[in-house]
Amino acid sequence: MSIKAEQVKELRSKTGAGFMDCKKALTETGGDFDKAVDHLRKQGIIDAAKRKGKATTEGAVSSYIHPGGKIGVLIEVNCETDFVARTEDFQNLQRDLAMHVAAIAPKYLSKDDVPAEALAHEKEILMEQARQSGKPDNILEKIVEGRLKKFYSEQCFLEQPFVKDEDKRVQEIIDAVAGKLGENIQVRRFCRYELGD
Repeated sequence: MSIKAEQVKELRSKTGAGFMDCKKALTETGGDFDKAVDHLRKQGIIDAAKRKGKATTEGAVSSYIHPGGKIGVLIEVNCETDFVARTEDFQNLQRDLAMHVAAIAPKYLSKDDVPAEALAHEKEILMEQARQSGKPDNILEKIVEGRLKKFYSEQCFLEQPFVKDEDKRVQEIIDAVAGKLGENIQVRRFCRYELGD
C-alpha cells in the first residue's frame, strides 16, 4: 500500500511525531489512522514528541574508550531529572551513543549545526554533479535536496543510521528511550578523539 504525503502530514500534526515515524506507523498499520496513532503511542514516540520542549538540565557526561585505546569519546546527554539520569536505561543509552560516535565519527550533532559555509560548499558540489548527469534544469534542485539528505545522514549524528540497528536513526533510538522513561532526552554535545588525528 502506498502512503500519501498528506496522510503523513496529518498524522504528524496530530501527534507531533517525526515524519519517518509517522510514515512507518501508517505503513505498518495499512494506512489506518487510528491504529497508526496507537502504534506511535505503544512505541512511546508520541510522548517523546510532546516532551521535546521540556527543559533538560540534568543528565551526565560519559566517556567511552575503544579497545586498544586509540579512540575515545566524551558525550553529554541531558534529561529532565537526576532520577532518570541514574537509571540503567539512560546509562545504557549514553554508552550506546558514545560507541556510535566512536564507530561512525559524525562531524556535526544535527542539521542545524552544519555551518552555513560548509552547507553552501556542499550544495555547490552537489549542483555541479547534478548538472553533469544531464538531467533537465527543472529537477536539479530536487536531485540536490535528495543528495543533501544523504549528506546529513552521513555527517550529522542525530540523522545517522544507528550503528547497532541501521534501520533506525540515532534520533529514533533517543526518542524510544525518552518515551520509555517519560522524559525529554537531548544530546547536548560530543567530542571524539582519535590517536594521531
